[in-house]
Amino acid sequence: MPARDVDANGIRLRVVDEGQGPAVLLVHGFPEAAHAWRHQIRALAEAGYRVIAPDLRGYGGSERPEATESYSVFDIVGDLVGLLDALAIDEAVIVGNDWGTTIAWQAALMRPDRFRAIVAIGVPMMGPAPMRPTQLFPQNEEEQLYALYFQEPGLAEAEFERDVTLTLRKLLFAASRDAGPRRPGDGTPNPFSMVSRRLGLLGGLPDPAELPAWLTEDDLRTYAAAFAESGFRGPLSYYRNLDANWRLQRSLAGLKVGVPAFYMVGEQDVGLEMPGMREIIAAMPALVPQLRGSLFIPDCGHWAPQERPDVVSRNILEFVGTL
Repeated sequence: MPARDVDANGIRLRVVDEGQGPAVLLVHGFPEAAHAWRHQIRALAEAGYRVIAPDLRGYGGSERPEATESYSVFDIVGDLVGLLDALAIDEAVIVGNDWGTTIAWQAALMRPDRFRAIVAIGVPMMGPAPMRPTQLFPQNEEEQLYALYFQEPGLAEAEFERDVTLTLRKLLFAASRDAGPRRPGDGTPNPFSMVSRRLGLLGGLPDPAELPAWLTEDDLRTYAAAFAESGFRGPLSYYRNLDANWRLQRSLAGLKVGVPAFYMVGEQDVGLEMPGMREIIAAMPALVPQLRGSLFIPDCGHWAPQERPDVVSRNILEFVGTL
């Protein structure tokens, strides 16, 4: 898909901008790029919407600030507001998956004047943690949660950048429905769980003999080219700001997401393995009063916009059509 560079919020972003009509802003996750929305860009543009899908700062063709602290959720929301300004767009519906959903929730919370509705995929809206996230994450002498593994600058970068294509192939496959049914104790791999201090994150993941049907060799090459250009330092810096986000977001205590919202998640999403996640999803109306529905997508893993593109696109269009 053709992309162009846009200066927004003092940073250069690589942006796909397709179609004409009301604006829909698509925010990707980790380890992805704007290419993750290839199916939705086409479907939404053909349905009469202007679709904007940036590579977030630190990813792909977008600018990569050096300072780790430049990757807080406040910085990223600032980029998205600046992007709307640069494109002369007053307001947009924001759609996120994975990390993009965390950012989308915060954008809708902080700037309902610019983000008039939200479609959240995978990550539910959650209340503040009782303490710094890194104090809550589990670890022992042999293993640590993946987000803790990502904290030390250079450690995960060295593992992931050794063979970028292999890294992406393993991560994308292992979090998908194709990796297994993801029932308790069935051994379905999970890249976003505990990481061996000895083997690293990739050491415990299978390398699929064939790519799943939703991920072509061309798709994998596109992702690999994006991360070969950007490296992993910027994307991993999002995780290195978890404690900073927690501290800064205390200024938003008591706010609720006041815009219309729709939530969906794959039934085999790795996030549902986290203790209490289904209860958090059920409790979302207390934080999102205008939540208009929650959908569990059958036979779908963590990459719903790619694994079940027709279902995701149809539900986005149906929701946006009610606004």
